[in-house]
Amino acid sequence: MKLEKSIELYTKGKKHLVGAVNSPVRAFKSVGGVPIFIEKAKGSKIYDVDGNEYVDMVLSYGPMILGHRNSTVEKTIKKYLKNGYTFGASTKGEIILAGLVCDAFPGMDKVRFVNSGTEAVLSAIRLARAFTGKNKIIKFSGCYHGHSDALLVAAGSGLATLSIPGSKGVPEEAVRNTLIAEYNNIDSVEKHLRKDDVAAVIIEPIAGNMGVIQPNEDFIEELRALTKASGVLLIADEVMTGFRSQFGGAQELLGFEADITCLGKVVGGGFPVGAYGARNEIMEMVSPLGDMYQAGTLSGNPIAMSCGIATLKELKKQDPYKDFEKTAAFLEREMKAAAKENGIDLQVNRFGSMLNPFFTKEKVVDFKTAQTSDTKKFKTFFWKMMEHGVFLPPSQFESWFLATAMTKRDIYKVRSAIQIAMKAVADKFN
Repeated sequence: MKLEKSIELYTKGKKHLVGAVNSPVRAFKSVGGVPIFIEKAKGSKIYDVDGNEYVDMVLSYGPMILGHRNSTVEKTIKKYLKNGYTFGASTKGEIILAGLVCDAFPGMDKVRFVNSGTEAVLSAIRLARAFTGKNKIIKFSGCYHGHSDALLVAAGSGLATLSIPGSKGVPEEAVRNTLIAEYNNIDSVEKHLRKDDVAAVIIEPIAGNMGVIQPNEDFIEELRALTKASGVLLIADEVMTGFRSQFGGAQELLGFEADITCLGKVVGGGFPVGAYGARNEIMEMVSPLGDMYQAGTLSGNPIAMSCGIATLKELKKQDPYKDFEKTAAFLEREMKAAAKENGIDLQVNRFGSMLNPFFTKEKVVDFKTAQTSDTKKFKTFFWKMMEHGVFLPPSQFESWFLATAMTKRDIYKVRSAIQIAMKAVADKFN
C-alpha cells in the first residue's frame, strides 16, 4: 500500500489547516501514521490519492447508506442543481423531506432542518429548556452529541480516541447545568432527577460514539417511564442511528418514543443536513411560532434537501434492513472465529448496519468497559485491514457501517482481511 501522495498532501496541509484536517478523528492520531487523503468514491469503494482501492466501511461516518454516487440520488441532485444552489428562501423540497421524516417517526409532528448533528442537538436542548422552563440537562458518559460547550464533557468518539477529558475553551459556567449519568445504569439517572430544574435527558439510543453499545433490556423502558413521571423531556440523539436500523430510527426497534428526536447523516444523504423534531406542542415553541429562537441561512438548502429526499425514497424502496442484519451477523461470526483461532480476546457489538470490535475480555456495556479495549491491538488490526483493502474508521470508538452497495465479493474481501489482520495481531502480541 503506497501512501506517498497522502504523505505529501499531509505535509502541505499542515501549513494552513489545523493538523492538516478539519475534524480530529481524521488525523489518524490514535492509529499512527498519516491521514489518508481520498480522491474519489463509487458504490462500495473509495479510492485514495495514491490509487489504493478500499471497501468503504466508514461511509462518511454513516450517511452513505446507499453507497457512493448512487445513480438515482445523483440524477436527482443534477436536476435540482440546474435551478440554483441556494436562495435564502423556502422551497418545495423542504416540505417533501419534512413529510418523509415525520412519517417515519410517530412522535414527530413537525421538524426543523439545520446543517449538522451538532446544530440539531444544541437546538433541541434549547427547545427543551424553553418548553419546560428548567435549565439542567442529563447526558450519559461516553455519549457524544456534537461539540457544543454544554455537552463537550464526558464524551466519547474523538475525545475518547485522543484521551482528552473535555476541551480547553469551555468555561465551567457552560457545563454547570450538565449532569453526567452512566449508560445502562438507571440509578445514576434517578439520583439526578431527585434534584429540581432538570429540563431533559439526552441519550444516543445506541451509543455509536463509544463503539456500538446497546441499552440493557429494561434500561430504555425504565428511562422513558422515569422521565415521564418526573416531567422531564427525553431527547433521542438519532443522528447516527436514524434510518440506519430500519426506515425510521432505533426508537421503534427499542420500543420507546422520545419527546424530541435529533437526526443527521442519512437524512442528508451525504450533504450537510441535521434536523430536530417533536410533537406539535413542543415544536410550536420554535420561532416563528414561538419564542425560542433558532435560525440558519443555509438550513433547508435545496440541493441538500434533494439529496435527502432521493436517499430516503430509494432507501424505503430497497428496504435493506434484513440484509444488513445478516451481513453484520456474518462479520461478527467471522471476527470472533478469527480471534478465537489466534488466541485473541475479542468482543463484537452490533446493531442493524453498525458494528464494532473491541479487543477485550469484558462484555462492553458502557464507556468504562469500552475503555478496557486494547487500542494497541486495534492499531495493528486497523493498518492490516487497510493494507488489504478495507477502509475502517481510524478509531477504536467509532462504528463500522454497511451500505446497500456492498456486494458478496466485498463482504468476502472484508472477511479475508479480518483473518489476515487477526493473525497479525496474534503474531505481534501473543
